[in-house]
Amino acid sequence: MLRGTSRALGNAAVAPMRVAGSRRLFSQTVRNTQRSKLVYALVTSSVAAGTLWYNVSNGSVVYNDAPSSSPETTVKAANASAKTIVEDEGLSALVWGSNKTHLLDEELPESIRVPTSSYWFKNVALRDLALHENHAACIDARGDVYQWGDGFFGKEPGSSHARPQLTLKGKNITQLQLTRSRVFALSASGHIYVLSSRQADQTLLRGAQTPASAPWWGTGWLWGEEEQVDFAEITPNEKLKRRERFVQISAGTDHLLALTSDGRTFAHPITLNANSHGQLGFRKCDVPAPADLERVHLPHQHPRVSLELTPKSIADPYAKSSPGIRPIGSAPRATEALIGKEAVAAGLDESNIRWSDRLFEIPSLRGVKADRVAAGGRSSFVKTSDGRVLGWGANEYGQIGLGGNITLDTITVPTEVILWRMTPGGTRTKCLDIFAAGDLTMFEVERTDGSGNSYIDVLSCGNGQYGGLGNALYSNAQSSPVRAKNVSGLLEYSETHKNLQPIVPETISISPTGHVLLTLDTRRHAGPGANGRDVMAWGANFDYQLGTGKRGSQSTPTLIETVEGGRFMLQSKRADEVRDMQGKVWKKGVEVEQRAVAGWNNSVVYWRIR
Repeated sequence: MLRGTSRALGNAAVAPMRVAGSRRLFSQTVRNTQRSKLVYALVTSSVAAGTLWYNVSNGSVVYNDAPSSSPETTVKAANASAKTIVEDEGLSALVWGSNKTHLLDEELPESIRVPTSSYWFKNVALRDLALHENHAACIDARGDVYQWGDGFFGKEPGSSHARPQLTLKGKNITQLQLTRSRVFALSASGHIYVLSSRQADQTLLRGAQTPASAPWWGTGWLWGEEEQVDFAEITPNEKLKRRERFVQISAGTDHLLALTSDGRTFAHPITLNANSHGQLGFRKCDVPAPADLERVHLPHQHPRVSLELTPKSIADPYAKSSPGIRPIGSAPRATEALIGKEAVAAGLDESNIRWSDRLFEIPSLRGVKADRVAAGGRSSFVKTSDGRVLGWGANEYGQIGLGGNITLDTITVPTEVILWRMTPGGTRTKCLDIFAAGDLTMFEVERTDGSGNSYIDVLSCGNGQYGGLGNALYSNAQSSPVRAKNVSGLLEYSETHKNLQPIVPETISISPTGHVLLTLDTRRHAGPGANGRDVMAWGANFDYQLGTGKRGSQSTPTLIETVEGGRFMLQSKRADEVRDMQGKVWKKGVEVEQRAVAGWNNSVVYWRIR
């Protein structure tokens, strides 16, 4: 089977390669489609690629968004409804797709058909950027959190025109995760903070305490640490080991996963629906009593309420059955069966950011050393240090990837995902990374045959109704991980190693609404003259979120093109200066790189601090 394609990319060349035993992977029809799509996706002419690069007067810095004649160019095309602005210097984020809730820019139209510059991030490099349906958040170079969007300002969609607002300051934040009602922030020191997604709910009452004003009597005013925005810290239910800290967080619709530096996995219920499909990995936990929420910071014992979050399929196994099948005497699912009688009597208010203040270690994963966690909408995954994957939670679309023999729609116990099905007997498979969002899951795996040659496959499972699986099919349920076309099994010639090396997906961003952006590291082995990193897009495209300028979903990964018709490639460079979101210069001569993010029906390419 063809593993790569021949093409010119600087001094690098991608060569074809046959792998023994590959006929067992796919049918003859799929193999023929694979060859044509691989060639279509990666073969471009040197002339077309050369039009992307321009030399500027101050050196050999090149940009993929350089202008043809003026700093501002109006793109007139049949499918373009917005003015595309391209610049010849500085940093600028590129956005496209839906802007109905003003997440991309206040001055841009509600529908952006082609990549367009956003002046919110002029000369700004970020640590992280996260997008939700009606609100968004980012971390600037100083580690401060900014929020914006119609959902944040509490206005009707299409009515807000406010710029990003500073909400969490001085915590040295490195990572963000968003849900409908919460913003979770992980600091460099391993602390996890939570804020409301609505500005109106962040009002700090006069005299109220925050984690910044410790100890409890409040000395923050003395050191200038008093906060203006209400937030809380989420702590583990048991003390961590010496020098152990949280290093990664991942949020689903109603639950949060957290990973420590020692490989321990914790989970946090965001709402009372956090374990609807067993995605927490446990059922019993406790939360502060509602009457004591405003005094949690005080140094004495507080009453707590026992909570038993029972998956819906266990609380009522016959919920989806017809009345004729339901056994006589079986009671319909009730609220008490889902969260417990004590919790119902306490009247818990999940809208308060302090209603649940702890992270709980997943009991079945004690002793399992993980190095990566990923949360889908209602599912959870961990990757172990030896390259194995465990998954649990919702599985009605096959998003756990357990295969066609497992028909359960709820997996309550972490179960190993087999990623080496349909491969030759001598092939070794190791998972390198996991990506999940909504009801779609992707695995980046390394395969090695008996000859010692290795290549990278991208496997996908779950709901591919809009082509998000990337296998040239539109399927709303895929339980066995399948190879995504055009991005799997790619090889290129390495100038350093003088042989073929795999092209590795650098990062994958999955939107909960069904589109995917994948960045190929096509520069690692290219040697001198290598230009950038290719961006592949596929999946749902009803709001122009794929950047093609046309509506219509795509089931096969396809290169994004620039306005001029060349390959859209992400760049890395040393920025002359980087500013924070207040417009003040943070540092000069900073190494930055472009990063692609798939949001809710939109996409963003921003400059990230390396």
